Amino acid sequence: MRSNAPRLARRFQNSLILLSAALLCTTTALAQPYPNKPIKAIVPFAAGSATDQIGRAFAAKMTETLGQTIVVENKAGVNGMLGADAVAKAAPDGYTILIGTNSTNAALKSLMKKLPYDQDTAFAPLGYLGSVPLIIAINNDVPAKTLRDLVTLAKANKSGHVTFASASTSQLVSAEVMASMAGIQMTNVPYKSGPAAMTDLIGGQVMMFSADFAVTLPQVKAGKIRGLAVTSTKRSAAIPELPTVNEALGLKDYELIAYFAMYAPAGTPPDIIAKLNNAINAAAQSNDLQEKFAAIGFAVEPGTPETLAQRGRKETAKWAKAIHDAKIEPQ
Repeated sequence: MRSNAPRLARRFQNSLILLSAALLCTTTALAQPYPNKPIKAIVPFAAGSATDQIGRAFAAKMTETLGQTIVVENKAGVNGMLGADAVAKAAPDGYTILIGTNSTNAALKSLMKKLPYDQDTAFAPLGYLGSVPLIIAINNDVPAKTLRDLVTLAKANKSGHVTFASASTSQLVSAEVMASMAGIQMTNVPYKSGPAAMTDLIGGQVMMFSADFAVTLPQVKAGKIRGLAVTSTKRSAAIPELPTVNEALGLKDYELIAYFAMYAPAGTPPDIIAKLNNAINAAAQSNDLQEKFAAIGFAVEPGTPETLAQRGRKETAKWAKAIHDAKIEPQ
């Protein structure tokens, strides 16, 4: 009777070869430096929004530095909460990042009764992108030429006569704080996206919209809507003829600016954070990116993850006070 020993020995040897090959492939994959596959960047607002435009521009530049494609995915909803939640729950491996804003990483904590993640601990700061003021604008048929005229109109009519659109925290809070400081009441009409709100402002479905330059400035310059004021403490070089809210209403302390930054899930390794921060800062310092957004008043500000963390704490407190002072009830 022929022995099965040689055949079993060959099978065992083949198994060892296959196992060794598998281990070699795994080791090689693990040894490859980050990043070794495409990175997903989640924009928590709609396509065409300022967050989307700025996020895509930075992603394209960062791709050049990192040598891997950054694929941008829009995941809009609930003032950016849905997209932020997706990143908060993603693996902390550097392959899912958030194009965050003051909505997702400062104000939501005060606007929502409960978040599906801990805003203070769910994210690892990567780098600050920059900031942009908003323009308070109205439909051309509204009988107001200035922001003071709009306030007078609101005071002369029944409470809530003036309607305003909002699709993000910045848009909601900027309008409500202005109304509170001016002593008027307006009615908020929520939208899923800034471009959709702009369409209805132009069409007259709402009377006022306070939104970032990327959404408002082209329409103001085209004469489709009327710009009344900017929400920064200084006039913008992009549209210097518009006064600040403080100038228009004789106020001192009004300022609400939208800002943009990148975050990764908490627990992302420090070396990966350092690589992403380096790519962010390289993008911010590129002349073509700066020139691209200069027209919308976007101020690029490179920095460290630690600087972004400090800014986040200050902004969270600032927005909490603004929301409290404007008597905006958490949803």
